[in-house]
Amino acid sequence: MKGYILDRYRKGQTLRLGDLPDPVPSADEVLVEIQATGLNQLDGKIRDGAFKPILPYKPPFVLGHDLAGVVLSVGSNVRRFKAGDAVYARPRDGKIGTFAERIAVNEADLAHKPANLSMEDAASLPLVALTVWQVLVEQAQLKAGQKILIHAGSGGVGTIAIQLAKHLGATVATTTSAANADLVRSLGADVVIDYRTQDFSALLSGYDVVLNSLDAKTLEASLKVLKPGGQLISISGPPDPAFAQAQGLNAVLRLVLRLMSAGIRRKARRVGVDYSFLFMRADGAQLGEITKLIEDGAIRPVVDRTFPFGKLNDAMTYVDRGHAKGKVVVSLQGTAGS
Repeated sequence: MKGYILDRYRKGQTLRLGDLPDPVPSADEVLVEIQATGLNQLDGKIRDGAFKPILPYKPPFVLGHDLAGVVLSVGSNVRRFKAGDAVYARPRDGKIGTFAERIAVNEADLAHKPANLSMEDAASLPLVALTVWQVLVEQAQLKAGQKILIHAGSGGVGTIAIQLAKHLGATVATTTSAANADLVRSLGADVVIDYRTQDFSALLSGYDVVLNSLDAKTLEASLKVLKPGGQLISISGPPDPAFAQAQGLNAVLRLVLRLMSAGIRRKARRVGVDYSFLFMRADGAQLGEITKLIEDGAIRPVVDRTFPFGKLNDAMTYVDRGHAKGKVVVSLQGTAGS
């Protein structure tokens, strides 16, 4: 099969299209023919080497964290899927590799594709939708009547977070550019802050939750909008001790991460706010819950551009620029190996 291979860690490194052995599914795995894959900023960060301490992939390896496709075969222990099923997934860490024609995915990471979505639209969702579910439903336990600020509302995470927060009954504020104001309003945003001309920390107050995906300056300023007892949840860092423990990192790395997050945790305590870092995990059962919301019309994908498989490196460059509205997708249908 064909796949895009990262031969070495380096910022902006081009991925090499090459031949790979076909994956052989274990007893608990499902072999999937990938028809579309979503691109994420995480792919670029791993390529650049930023995640080597906590995700120690050894080059050469295949990147890619989102897929939609069709089941080719299943392992002997698999019960929920059969050949021919349309599925989508975010494969678990250590088992990524969706920038290829086929992949073996653990049954527990997989869900049936929403019936009302194309393969390309479905492939845009797993990583960002699971991130949002784990932030809003699991971590924040967001409730009707609460207020949430979602940074970067027009991005991949932001477009889904706005919709899920509205579905849960929250009042939603978001930051974006003026050019994307209509988009985020169409997704349900109640308050739209133009980050280029307005200071969100001066305009907002009394919020229950902030979802941060931006830089350290934005993270610290977000403390000002939260009420005592509020939650500041970041998916862009810095990692906290709870994350280090959950990942099973060694003592040196645990200390490093503790020190990295010490400043923001201290400032959060001073104003009575809880700071936490979330690094999403694969979860097919949660993806199944998200499927129901998609089929019911509560959540819709936002896809900026779709590239053919032969242009995957161009798609990576486009994502690196950081201006995509929603997600960028690569389609393998009719273009594999081109």
